[in-house]
Amino acid sequence: MDSATSDRAALQATADNGLKIVVVGGFGVGKTTMVRSVSEIRPLNTEETMTRAGEAVDDLDGVHSKTSTTVAFDFGRITLDARSVLYLFGAPGQERFWFLWDRLFSGTLGAVVLVDTRRLADSWYAIDRLEHHGTPFIVACNDFGGPLHTEQQIREALDLSPDVPLVECDARDRSSSKYVLITLVEHLHALSVARAGAADAALAGSAASVSAAQTPEPTL
Repeated sequence: MDSATSDRAALQATADNGLKIVVVGGFGVGKTTMVRSVSEIRPLNTEETMTRAGEAVDDLDGVHSKTSTTVAFDFGRITLDARSVLYLFGAPGQERFWFLWDRLFSGTLGAVVLVDTRRLADSWYAIDRLEHHGTPFIVACNDFGGPLHTEQQIREALDLSPDVPLVECDARDRSSSKYVLITLVEHLHALSVARAGAADAALAGSAASVSAAQTPEPTL
């Protein structure tokens, strides 16, 4: 288990706003790889060597070359500015560890659903749980060199709402992983602005209703 951290990116004393993001998806889609590629510190990884005992419970279809697996979560960090820090949590992908997801989702600002287009069905559970918790998310298709699918085909296969961003990425590449996180942050900002606008409109409507109710009717 690798839990060492680097001193080359110490957290600034002025940082007081921690934003939690989770990376979820099926088994072997590249969640640990994404956290490793984008974290400014040496990430905490809870990877263990896969054994024959796990073959009976883990679906290795399409990931036969995988030799290690996350058994708790991955953790990384990105400094956004002097006051704000993004904390990344990578969730384990195997079904036997899904019970950990609800705890990881607690306090989460948003999520990245990382998918392998060769195994799209493996992503259904992650999307279902995020929707159940009301957690905003985007979908990122990790490049494994599989058959190409159009955006519409992927959206239909995952039953994605039109307002959920869908992007392509290479989880091994830092700039590509950063683009995914930027897309998520922009999506969260857009949702926040929309909610604020709806709240202002509702407040204005209520004020107008109260004003109308208080205005005396003209007498003839």
